Amino acid sequence: MAPLFPFTAIVGQEKMKRALILNAINPQIGGVLIRGERGTAKSTAARALAALLPEIRVVADCRFSCDPDHPETFCDECKARAAAGEALPVTTRRIRFVDLPVSATEDRVVGTLDLERAIQKGERHFEPGVLAAANRGLLYVDEVNLLDDHVVDLLLDSAAMGINVVEREGISFSHPARFILVGTMNPEEGELRPQLLDRFALCVEITGIRDPHDRVLIMERYVEYEADPAGFYQKWLPQEQRLSREIDEARRRLPRVTYTDDDLYTIASLTSSFQVDGHRADIVILKTAIANAAFEGRLSVTEHDIACAAELALPHRLKRQPFQESEVAQQELEQRVAEIVQRTAARRDDLAVAGDRQPAEKKTM
Repeated sequence: MAPLFPFTAIVGQEKMKRALILNAINPQIGGVLIRGERGTAKSTAARALAALLPEIRVVADCRFSCDPDHPETFCDECKARAAAGEALPVTTRRIRFVDLPVSATEDRVVGTLDLERAIQKGERHFEPGVLAAANRGLLYVDEVNLLDDHVVDLLLDSAAMGINVVEREGISFSHPARFILVGTMNPEEGELRPQLLDRFALCVEITGIRDPHDRVLIMERYVEYEADPAGFYQKWLPQEQRLSREIDEARRRLPRVTYTDDDLYTIASLTSSFQVDGHRADIVILKTAIANAAFEGRLSVTEHDIACAAELALPHRLKRQPFQESEVAQQELEQRVAEIVQRTAARRDDLAVAGDRQPAEKKTM
């Protein structure tokens, strides 16, 4: 099979690439929705990201790709084997790219329990679904706006909780379901309901590149790739390997990245200033800012990280009047964040003068 078009060879679309990378660093961010016209490298980027990600350690014969280094996340089968004293075999492999068809049903997504075997033989047999195949991989949902709303709900629930529980007639089975969720859609074909749109952690609006120089570069790279996929991939392999290492290092750095109460106040003030409903955006911005800090090699969240996170987490949650643009400019966000930080600093100084201010405590998630 011919190598995929390299992720690092994609021209432009920097916000889309950053949103994908941050979800790869921390899948618990909750996924990314890529909205845009046809032919803007949405599926190419998702497939290419999965291909460059670092290999993972898995229980070799586990149907759910359980992580041998985290027994607390084992599926029911691995838990039973470990409890019986069995030494679970371990191997390493590339992560899976799982493509969910638009016609997918609930049973196809979550899996099914064989009730007949349970009743007749007393055996609990589970037939895995898409969520099992996607565990610790990348789940790609093209035309997510055309999926049944109930199926989208199931995907978003699993992405948020990291576990899939199937219950039928008093019989239950659970397995880990931690995956990088990537949904794509063309708004011309219909919109997602606001309730579902809000549950995608990040959202990126992309359009075709207008700059003639970049459009020429896209054509040149595509023609070169089409003529010799293997040679083109080898040419870009050093950049692919470098990004793979950076993601792996960021994953290791992630648990050590700290934030302060002032950072939380900045995020809360920012979402409040945009009149964002609910509190999901605040939590998403915090997780995304931490991942951005880890990716850029820092061990503490900065104003820049918060602004970058807000640029990806806020546009699809803003209240808009008809014909109002949904995009929030990075410059505007950074300006608002800077103003909030200044007010926070003034508040901190006032409390310090009054003797009520405690030293800022650094926290990790």
